[in-house]
Amino acid sequence: MKVAVVTGGSRGIGRSLVEGFVNAGYKVVVGARNESGIREISETHVRFEAIDVSNEDAHCHLVDTALAWGGKIDVYINNAGFSEWRPLEAIDELFFDTMIDVNLKGTFWGCKAAAAAMQEGGSLINISSLAGKRGSANNAMYVASKFGVNGLTQSLAKELGPKAIRVNALCPVLVRTPGLIEALETEWSPAKGKPDEFLKAFTVGNAALGWLPRGEDVAGMAVFLASEAAAAITGQCINVDCGVFPQ
Repeated sequence: MKVAVVTGGSRGIGRSLVEGFVNAGYKVVVGARNESGIREISETHVRFEAIDVSNEDAHCHLVDTALAWGGKIDVYINNAGFSEWRPLEAIDELFFDTMIDVNLKGTFWGCKAAAAAMQEGGSLINISSLAGKRGSANNAMYVASKFGVNGLTQSLAKELGPKAIRVNALCPVLVRTPGLIEALETEWSPAKGKPDEFLKAFTVGNAALGWLPRGEDVAGMAVFLASEAAAAITGQCINVDCGVFPQ
């Protein structure tokens, strides 16, 4: 049985990723701040570990857990992330450090720990964002962190390719999750505290398909990227955006 590790897997896109890989027949180790009903997905195919993703040792512990439980790591998904809009003048050192620590440093440590333990054919998947490809107002720190994730993905694909480890990123747009709604309700977000109205208008004005992606859409693409059918795909930052940003 294949083994996947998912950080930030207790809610939102992360939970969808856990469900998607369990349904695809994987054992899944979940690293997150709290368990939040993860065992409801599966009593036998999911194992939870409480971690701080900004800490390298925490990722090493996840790797050790996966190896002890499943004997190997086939897929490591760096999903844990933090999103909040703030204008330039409101960004302080704490906000700066938190955004980079969670979004970029956490992804880097996960890639490092997993790559050291993966055998030939392993797959690293980083959950980035459409914000990693274009800037937007009041979003400089989040955008910078996700541009970093995309750059890290491309570089590690070249570095780890000779070891037959593939590295890709997924770049979703505005997936309706509790975390997104919380961020949209803040004073500096483009929703101005009205997330439902904003998401409806954004969809009408931007989505080619007339709807926005769901967590299960991101999970479906991740399962594909981890499969042998995607054996020739590495170094790619793939939009999951219903045609918001065609490339």
